Amino acid sequence: MNVNQHTPMASPYGQPQPGYAQPGYAPLDGGYPAPYAPYNGPASAYQPGVPPQGQARGPPNAAPPPVSAPQQYNQYSHSQVDMQNGPPTMTQAPPRPAAAQPYSQGHTNMTGPHPSYPQHYGPPPTMQQVTSQMTGMQITSGPPTPAGPGYAPPHSSQLPISTYSAPPQPSYTQAPPPASSAPTQPPPPGVPAASQQYYGGPPPPSQQPFDSSRPPTSQQQFTSSAPPPPSQQTFSPSSFSGPPTRLQAAPVSQPQPPFPAAPPSLSSAPPPGSQPGFAGGPPPIAQGSFPSQLPPPSSQPGSFPPPGPPPTSAASGQYPPMSQPQQPPAAQPSPYHSGPPPPRAQMPPTSMGQSNHLPPGPQGPQGPPGPLQQPPVQPGMQTGYPPQQNGAFGQARSPQPGYAGPYPGQPNYGASAPAPGVAPAPQKRLDPDAIPSPIQVIEDDKAKTNEPFTTGVRGQAPPLVTTNFQVKDQGNASPRFIRCTAYNMPCTSDMAKQSQVPLAAVIKPLATLPPDETPPYVVDHGEAGPIRCNRCKAYMCPYMQFIEGGRRFQCGFCSCVTEVPPHYFQHLDHTGKRMDCYDRPELSLGSYEYLATVDYCKNNKLPQPPAFIFLIDVSYNAVKSGMVSIVCNELKSLLDLLPRQNPEVDSVIRVGFVTYNKVLHFYNVKSTLAQPQMLVVSDVSDMFVPLLDGFLVNVNESRQVIESLLDQIPEMFADTRETETVFVPVIQAGLEALKAADCAGKLFVFHTSLPIAEAPGKLKNREDKKLIGTDKEKTLFQPQVGVYNSLAKECVAQGCCVDLFLFPNQYVDLATLGVVPVSTGGSIYKYTYFQAQTDQERFLNDLRRDVQKQVGFDAVMRVRTSTGIRATDFFGSFYMNNTTDVELAGLDCDKAITVEFKHDDKLSEETGALMQCAVLYTSCSGQRRLRIHNMAVNCCAQLADLYRNCETDTIINYFAKYAFRGVANNPTKAVRDTLVNQCAQILACYRKNCASPSSAGQLILPECMKLLPVYLNCVMKSDVLLPGADVSLDDRAYLKQLIGCMDVAETHVFFYPRLLPVMKLESGSLPVAVRDSEERLSKGGVYLMETGLHLFLWVGASVQQELLLSIFGTPSFSQIDPNMTNLPVLDNPFSQRLREVVDSFRAQRSRYMKLMVVKQEDRAELTFKHFLVEDKSASGGASYVDFLCHMHKEIRQLLS
Repeated sequence: MNVNQHTPMASPYGQPQPGYAQPGYAPLDGGYPAPYAPYNGPASAYQPGVPPQGQARGPPNAAPPPVSAPQQYNQYSHSQVDMQNGPPTMTQAPPRPAAAQPYSQGHTNMTGPHPSYPQHYGPPPTMQQVTSQMTGMQITSGPPTPAGPGYAPPHSSQLPISTYSAPPQPSYTQAPPPASSAPTQPPPPGVPAASQQYYGGPPPPSQQPFDSSRPPTSQQQFTSSAPPPPSQQTFSPSSFSGPPTRLQAAPVSQPQPPFPAAPPSLSSAPPPGSQPGFAGGPPPIAQGSFPSQLPPPSSQPGSFPPPGPPPTSAASGQYPPMSQPQQPPAAQPSPYHSGPPPPRAQMPPTSMGQSNHLPPGPQGPQGPPGPLQQPPVQPGMQTGYPPQQNGAFGQARSPQPGYAGPYPGQPNYGASAPAPGVAPAPQKRLDPDAIPSPIQVIEDDKAKTNEPFTTGVRGQAPPLVTTNFQVKDQGNASPRFIRCTAYNMPCTSDMAKQSQVPLAAVIKPLATLPPDETPPYVVDHGEAGPIRCNRCKAYMCPYMQFIEGGRRFQCGFCSCVTEVPPHYFQHLDHTGKRMDCYDRPELSLGSYEYLATVDYCKNNKLPQPPAFIFLIDVSYNAVKSGMVSIVCNELKSLLDLLPRQNPEVDSVIRVGFVTYNKVLHFYNVKSTLAQPQMLVVSDVSDMFVPLLDGFLVNVNESRQVIESLLDQIPEMFADTRETETVFVPVIQAGLEALKAADCAGKLFVFHTSLPIAEAPGKLKNREDKKLIGTDKEKTLFQPQVGVYNSLAKECVAQGCCVDLFLFPNQYVDLATLGVVPVSTGGSIYKYTYFQAQTDQERFLNDLRRDVQKQVGFDAVMRVRTSTGIRATDFFGSFYMNNTTDVELAGLDCDKAITVEFKHDDKLSEETGALMQCAVLYTSCSGQRRLRIHNMAVNCCAQLADLYRNCETDTIINYFAKYAFRGVANNPTKAVRDTLVNQCAQILACYRKNCASPSSAGQLILPECMKLLPVYLNCVMKSDVLLPGADVSLDDRAYLKQLIGCMDVAETHVFFYPRLLPVMKLESGSLPVAVRDSEERLSKGGVYLMETGLHLFLWVGASVQQELLLSIFGTPSFSQIDPNMTNLPVLDNPFSQRLREVVDSFRAQRSRYMKLMVVKQEDRAELTFKHFLVEDKSASGGASYVDFLCHMHKEIRQLLS
């Protein structure tokens, strides 16, 4: 990541950056209605004035640039002591340690030069500063140590000078690695070295991305002494990229071996909980761009070589020079840049073969040209990092004790040459991938989850959403229904404000359970209805305490005592529990349903069964694209699949049909008619339903008439020339029909274009690219006219949910059309440039699932909490008339609602905090039911306990929804700044209050939040917050609405897609995923990527014929058809297994994912690369490494 390349990176550490650190960013709250004011958390903006902690340190830049003299690193000086070993102390159920992972190195580097980031992180640091600053970034993540979570070795507090002392690691001197350090393993024949790294298939073993074998060291810190400037990430990019290479930044000096073996090196390493600190080696000198004045490091370890091009490889201890921008692999020009690739940055010489030691200079490295001369890009290297085979990035390392000598074939990689005069210290290697790897965390979590998750223990964090596990309900709701951001809530609001960790729960009330788990039991108390607390109205649940022999119960939420009705009385056993405790779901389970009585119904009368109304656009575009005939044809079979409570019985849902362009056509399909009748309403300004009897009918009774109608519609409008459409009158028509039938229901609207015909809700095209990035951009996310909001309110009152299927060929103002579906709990499906042959399958699968899925109508949700906290804000697809009731005209099994809690009093550690989510709804059979989910979490008075039991995936779900809602009221830059700000505060609070003291150069992350930076960066780079030039306003509005109602599993795969190396596919289990970076792709590989909305099959240019034959049935790369949307059905086990995997991925998601085959270097590759989220994005989003550095800088600023 060369500095140069990033221009906009952060300013050198320590310098104020424009935009960040300005005193307070106002909370995004912009326009939220008071009832749910936004979290001010984020707002808190870093106050510039935070009192310094510890001695005040000058800004890093103040530190002298790294000295050129060789500094010895003592890295070892810290001796192990610094690392604290030992598991964190725990007061509560042990946190599931995040899996500690050796960080495997993901590549962070992004390929290709990256565009500069909009994330404005300030002017690029000057080299010097950079170096000095960077000197020490270390990332540690680890569970809190006894001392406090996350111990990093103390690192000396010295400014990041280059000496780093670090935990004992071998010191390497910095000398550059021997020239020979060519990649450890020779590149495969035929592949240029450079290229090899990058694409070369899987990383060599030594560098496998992560070995599972390695023990988790969780905390690895990389210390470099100072944080690397962003651009230079301390880690050499490469390090993250490929095989695990070391973070350069990690102290570079330490090579971290890639191997699993590593653990030993950690010998002292603390147990997983602990974190080995990586000490950073010498300051990264090379790193950043070198100050011009400084000569790049010469081979001498400490000294910088004479000015001139940066050294080819950085000395080992130093980070490889970053000065030049990296270039994308030659083989493929970087997608995002045009123009010749920038010189490579920071990479050590590309071929590692070059001697590292020679400064490239006139003398030129041996071997490939020195970086300056821009060695050939290595394709694999992705930008600019030298291939490192052994994980050492550019540094040579000496063998490390405890490891069996150098990697094979490797010239003592690892040892750096001793600095002059310094004896090389024995080296110990630390784990290679020095920045936290999402894949490692995911795999570690899977490895430690082997028995069912029982919900009986309060405050126990569940396995991650990426892990398959079975749940046994023992009194708290399953994580499939509720996931919390923190399972240890702070006892006081001051503590919550200090930590800035959002306190929220993501609730999916009607979630579908896997076949091996029991759906919630239904409890029927007859006429009397559910037993409730007299004061707060909470429903009977396991948190109610029976007293006085069972005659009364004390509410766990408000402590009020209520009489037990005589019919519900039961004696208590010797422990004070009711004798029938385990026979009653409401006394022993976290989730269950009650049958509601007539008191819970609208107007005190039992509801009618719901109705489904299909409203089909028959304008010219709709007919021409084939949409009308596809919908009519599909509905014939779909009507047999309407949802029902009991599979044995026919559905009681009635159906009706309307077609429209700029007038509406209603159809009478009464069973006694021989042919359907059409009634046209042309006065769209005053909509009414022209018939009552015969519009909503039972499918079985009217089947012949309905089929006749569906056959006739495409023919009737086949020659239409009408291009204009209306929209609001269409929804009003459906709403009026439901009112007339006195029932709730769902409208399925199939629509194609901007409604420009004269009618209520008429819109104009307001898409204006010039507003993007300005203060007026937010208006584009607000509805154009007010009639949509008032219509939505009417729909909610009637229980009329709207699902919108859009087939646009141009702007349709989704921000406005989406108001009704979003407010009524409906869904929006968008098929831009719909083409029957390629998009029909996706549309029909979405339609089938949408019609068949479990849904509740006319629902109201309320979240009650125990004294001390209350629900203050809600995110999702719903409507709110007051501050407590979430009204949902429809609530289906895919919709999640994120609820934020705030303190209104103190909580106590003994009682914990309780929440109860109650949803009252009408089932698809017309029954009124109450679904109850109960959740108890622990409370803590120590910040370390809070940070020990958080769930990053849930925090990201909250942040994404908070930020995406904020764009309608704030400039996107302010929204992004608020996110960075809050994240920095969360991590700075941990560093200040929970981590053991260490130098500011270390980046220390709590074990359970070590992925917060990488995931937050994905949110920041999303199309909603940082759109590329080709992202339309409708696409952004669509994603904003879609993500607003996603659950944690969906936001996880959306922001950090799953990337599987298909060539390693075997029957049985799936191969371990690889990190989302171009560096991880091998030219000879085939990879399947899943984002939750898309599936991509990326095919490398040099895949073996045998593999191509078994997947595509063709031996040649050039013959693969890039337009296929389904894999050919071939009679071989590999083809069968791959198709099974694709089907299983599709089955797990709520939307059908269309498969796109992407051939390497094809045009479609740009779309695919957009989802390689650890790399820089075309729209200017930072790479993971850069963002991590930027985050470190922000944290240091807060701490100083």
